[in-house]
Amino acid sequence: MPIVKEHHPLIILGSGPAGYTAALYASRASLKPLLIDGGAGLGQAMQGQGGQLTITSEVENYPGFPDGILGPELMVRMRQQVERFGTIFVEDLATHVDLTKRPFSISVQDDQYTSDVLIVATGASAKWLGLEEEKPSWEGGLGGAGVSACATCDGPMPAYRNQPLVVVGGGDTAAEEALFLTHFASHVYLVHRRDELRASQIMRERVLKEPRITVLWNKTVSAIHDVSQGRVTGVSLRDTQTGESEFHPCAGVFIAIGHKPNSELFAGELELDPNGYIVTHRDVRTSVAGVFACGDVQDHEYRQAISAAGSGCMAAIQAERYLAGIHAGAPIDW
Repeated sequence: MPIVKEHHPLIILGSGPAGYTAALYASRASLKPLLIDGGAGLGQAMQGQGGQLTITSEVENYPGFPDGILGPELMVRMRQQVERFGTIFVEDLATHVDLTKRPFSISVQDDQYTSDVLIVATGASAKWLGLEEEKPSWEGGLGGAGVSACATCDGPMPAYRNQPLVVVGGGDTAAEEALFLTHFASHVYLVHRRDELRASQIMRERVLKEPRITVLWNKTVSAIHDVSQGRVTGVSLRDTQTGESEFHPCAGVFIAIGHKPNSELFAGELELDPNGYIVTHRDVRTSVAGVFACGDVQDHEYRQAISAAGSGCMAAIQAERYLAGIHAGAPIDW
C-alpha cells in the first residue's frame, strides 16, 4: 500500500517552462507548491526534469537573452529561481492520479501525496523515427547536433544558414517546418513516405509552389550520417516502392512527424481530445474543477517555451484564486 505523505494545497506535475513558471508564481504567492519534476534520465518519455528544452541546443527566441542561451542552462536557471522562493521538489515521476475525489491523490512510486489544487504541466514528446542516430537528441546528449524536432527552435542557428536541410514528414507540421526553414536554408528537401502530402490543402499548395522546397516522394530516412561526430552530412533514403537506397547530402535533419502529449496519466481522469491533449476552457481550466493544465500537454498549436511559460503563469494565478475561494467558502465559478 502507498505511504500517505503530507498534504499540500497545490501540487504541480512537470518541470519545463510551464511547470517552473507556475511554481514561480505560486511560490511567490506563498502557496509553497510541491513540484513533482518527472525525475532525470527518462529519455523519450520527456516528462523528466526540464522537458523538451533539455534536448534543445541554442535558444535564441526566449526574451531576455540577447545572445541566446542553451536550453538546458535555461531550465537550470528557472529551477534555481523557483527554489529561491521556496518551491518543494520531488525528483521522481508521478505514476498514478485520482481526481475523482477531494483532496486529489497523486502517487509517486510507493508514495502518495494529496492536494486541493493540481496544475498539470507534463508537456509533450516529439515523435521520432526510431533510428539509432536520433538517440543523442532525445536523450539530451551533445552528439545530436544536426538532428532536431523543432525548426522554430533550431532552424535559425548559424550551422544551418545557406545549407541544404531535410525535413521528414507529410502533415501540417512538416509543411510548416519546411516553409519556415526556407528563410535560412539554401534549399529544403521534404522527405515523405507517400506520393501525396497529408497536410491541409492550403499548406500543400504553399509547399508545392515554394521554389526553395523539393518534395522527395515515396522516400524514408534509413540512416543519418556523422551524428556520432556531432554533425550531419547527409541521410540515406530508401525508396518505399523499389527498395533502392541513395545518399542525400544535407547539414541538418528536422523530424516533423508530430508530437505526443504526455497525458497517459490522465486518461479517464480528465477530458482529452482525440490526439490525447488535455482539453482546457477559459484558458487553463480542465474538465475537473481545481485542476489546471498548461504548456504543451494542452497546446498543440504553438509549442514554444514562451507560450508554455505564459500558460504556466495563468495556471498559477488561477490556482491562487481557486484556493482563496475554497478558504472563503466560495469557490470560483468553473
